[in-house]
Amino acid sequence: MSVRPPLREQVYRSIRNDLMSGQIAPSERLGEERLAHLYGVSRTPVREALAKLESDGLVERDEHGLFPYRPHLDELGGLYELRILLEVHGLRRVLDGEAPAHDRDALGSELDKWYAFLKQMPVPDAGFVTLDEEFHIALLASSGNHALVDALQAVNSKLRPVRMFDYLTPDRMKATVEEHISVVELVLDGKIPQAHEALVSHIDISRAVVLDRARQALSLAAMANAVRN
Repeated sequence: MSVRPPLREQVYRSIRNDLMSGQIAPSERLGEERLAHLYGVSRTPVREALAKLESDGLVERDEHGLFPYRPHLDELGGLYELRILLEVHGLRRVLDGEAPAHDRDALGSELDKWYAFLKQMPVPDAGFVTLDEEFHIALLASSGNHALVDALQAVNSKLRPVRMFDYLTPDRMKATVEEHISVVELVLDGKIPQAHEALVSHIDISRAVVLDRARQALSLAAMANAVRN
């Protein structure tokens, strides 16, 4: 019979999952009383869960309280660099003999999903970032190292507030779908060096788009503060 984890751990996992899935908005204050009501528990396990999430770097404190972590512009480059290192290592595990091969069944299912998107392109929407993350998690998981997957999920949760703005135009949606298909096809064909190149290019393009839009948003915000109605 399986043993249920302590209540504080259950609450920690619930809040973490809601942070990572975007159910909790980046600008939402993480008040103990409201969260206790939301998860049907007392404030004590919520307080303990938030302390652990703060130590994980998934929430941060300012003068108004605790909020989901939101990256500063100068942190984005480093987070993207870490993301590339993690994902590329998943490919290199096969090249270096750490894993015999990628999980073809898992990648085949993922490929079918993206073929379907190519036939019926989703409407541009910030929520598409969740599907994109699922793709990259599946690709990395197929290499067999779940510690890498956990690390990538943590990086994704920090990048998500800005990466949402990568999927607001039809051209970015179409390019993302096509690039995902290309990477998986190369992996399934055993062309790992080419898959490596395609994956890095795919992430670099996303990084450039996200950084550009983040700078534009900051510029517009500064302009808005400089004028009044």
